[in-house]
Amino acid sequence: MTLKSIELTGFKSFGRKSVVDFTTSITSIVGPNGSGKSNIVEAIRFVLGEQSMKSLRGKGGVDLIFKGSKGISSSSRAQVLITFDNKDKIFSFTNSGLGVSLDYDEIIIGREVFADGSNKYSINRTEVRLKDVVDLLASVNIGSSGHHIISQGEADRVLNASNKERRGMIEDALGLKVYQFRIKESERKLEKTFLNIKEVQALRREIAPHLAFLKKQVQVVEKAREMREELRNFYKTYLGKEGTYIENESKRLGDLRKSLESKGSALDSKIGELQKQNGENQHENIFAGEIKENENKISVLRSDKNELVRKLGRIEGIIEGIEHQFSKVKEVKNKVISEVEWKTFILDISTRIDEAIKIEDLPNIVEALKNIKIKLGELYENKEVGEQENTKIEDNAEYKEMVEAQNGILNEIEKIQQEEKKYLDIISNLKQKEAESMASFRDSERVLYELLREKNEVTSEIHSLKFEEEKLSLIKNAFEMELAEAGVMIGREIISFAQERFEGEIVRSSQEEIRRKIERIKIKIEDAGSGSGNDVMKEFQETEDRDAFLAKEIDDLNKSIKDCHILIQELKEKLDTEFKVGVEKINKQFQEFFALMFGGGGAFLAITMEHKKPKKNDESIEDEGEEGEDEEENEIGFERGIEINVNLPHKKVKDLHMLSGGERSLTSIALLFSISQVNPPPFLVLDETDAALDEANSRKYGNMLENLSKFSQLIVVTHNRETMSRAQVLYGVTMSSEGASKLLSIHLEDATAYAK
Repeated sequence: MTLKSIELTGFKSFGRKSVVDFTTSITSIVGPNGSGKSNIVEAIRFVLGEQSMKSLRGKGGVDLIFKGSKGISSSSRAQVLITFDNKDKIFSFTNSGLGVSLDYDEIIIGREVFADGSNKYSINRTEVRLKDVVDLLASVNIGSSGHHIISQGEADRVLNASNKERRGMIEDALGLKVYQFRIKESERKLEKTFLNIKEVQALRREIAPHLAFLKKQVQVVEKAREMREELRNFYKTYLGKEGTYIENESKRLGDLRKSLESKGSALDSKIGELQKQNGENQHENIFAGEIKENENKISVLRSDKNELVRKLGRIEGIIEGIEHQFSKVKEVKNKVISEVEWKTFILDISTRIDEAIKIEDLPNIVEALKNIKIKLGELYENKEVGEQENTKIEDNAEYKEMVEAQNGILNEIEKIQQEEKKYLDIISNLKQKEAESMASFRDSERVLYELLREKNEVTSEIHSLKFEEEKLSLIKNAFEMELAEAGVMIGREIISFAQERFEGEIVRSSQEEIRRKIERIKIKIEDAGSGSGNDVMKEFQETEDRDAFLAKEIDDLNKSIKDCHILIQELKEKLDTEFKVGVEKINKQFQEFFALMFGGGGAFLAITMEHKKPKKNDESIEDEGEEGEDEEENEIGFERGIEINVNLPHKKVKDLHMLSGGERSLTSIALLFSISQVNPPPFLVLDETDAALDEANSRKYGNMLENLSKFSQLIVVTHNRETMSRAQVLYGVTMSSEGASKLLSIHLEDATAYAK
């Protein structure tokens, strides 16, 4: 995965759309102070999701929008687009249901900010949330302000930080923060589990007396004797109608579900076919090869034409010489230029203009324009050349031969131009067909989106159907419970009541009224002491089940506490192991970079254990300020830190505070580069980290850059000529006369000459 380009429109000082292409391993951005070069780094932070306005040197979103100048009007929004190469398909989402396809050779992330401070994010032109952008970038180990964007202030901060703060920086760079977060989550879960155990134990103590009472009630329950006949009559009507209603509703809902599921299955099949078809045709371009072939033919024709033009120039020189000999002794008069001479002149000027267009480089364009101006001057001078009165130049044999050759070459050039036009027409037709193919693909996409909309509607209807089914399930459960109670109170004949079926609509309000009457009769039966005792038995069973459930829950919570302790210990051990391994890897790189920068000596990071203030007993385990500390460290009053040890060659200096400004810069650069190489990011942005280096150290810094470029793509903002010389492409940022930042690019050869 590589960074391909970044596009700025209306962002800070970039009033017009500006594109920076990153096509090499080291790209340098240069320019005077105030030109806007650091705005490119801030644009990278911005589009990757940076939320701190302070990091973007602004107070609000409006500060990021181009405010206008004397030549360019102000913008209503600022937009930045960053493009990544995705040929290896390494980008991914944690949430696969987002609905944004990543099956493209390029991933384009966009962010817009408006005057009211609102933001809009997009992935491949599809609007998404900020968390989706962060999720996508996390899959390739990059973010808005991580260790892959290093500014001059970042270099100073790592040396000035305390041992504890420095440890946090190292853990962050090593990607170990995830362990800290998981430990804190486990500790929070542990605390909640302890609270849950207390609550469950209190509930169990609360129901214990009632459970004992119910046990006695079960022993004295007597069956109901009175009012059975009235209850039997009500049950005969109620149970038959309730059974009929449940049966009819079950059939209706079942038929509806089958219909919806069948429709959904058909839609899934159509959607799958379209998605497969679109996936197969997504990147297909059957016209590209033929277009390229015709473009190559045009290139060959133009090369042949240029060769004929040069040959024509030599012949014209001979003709001009002969004409000059005849013009010496003749009277000067106004001359009408022949058609051949005009054609030759126009062809020559056209060729020079084509060459200027192809150059795309300002100095060479200026040189081509000077040549065109000289040719125009020659035309003006030749216009005054007189004609011979006595001796005719047309009788000269050499002159006639050269004119014939000139006409022949002109004819050949005209044929080549006709051939070139033919291939241009072919290319135009192929591109039109290519556009028609893309239009067909978009039509297929629209059909797919319509099918997806229909599928969503079917899913919504099934979801609504589920609520009806659940409601019917509750009615059915209540019916079955009522049937069981009726069986106890009335007897087995109750089964025939439930099997009876009724025609017509079953009114629910009438059923509820009958049910209320049944409940009142049952209460009277129980008050009379002639109930079946089912309610008491039921309540006893429910209470006993509740007690057993609470006992099991206590056992489960105790097991959860044990599992949490084991998990926390494993996470801490893994964090400690990976931290130590990471520091060892950093030290290996740190020693190499330090020796390279200082020409010897040594440097390493040491893990320290320092005293800390003990936590208060009532301090919450969720305190964010203590994030990442080991439980063992809390108990004995120690915490880990990172100490930087240096040993300069030919000096006895080992204390960071005794280093000179340049030595501190070299040390911090070596350390930051070492950290970045343990977990190399896809690209590394260095914003004037070489500002404090002298010429000798700049060369060492440049050597380090070339080494880093083997692992990460480098974007370097610098004033340093030595650093510039290591880049394959230089982007110059200037403040144009219009009052906005402007980009100029210089390739390797020009960049080397400029740096020297």
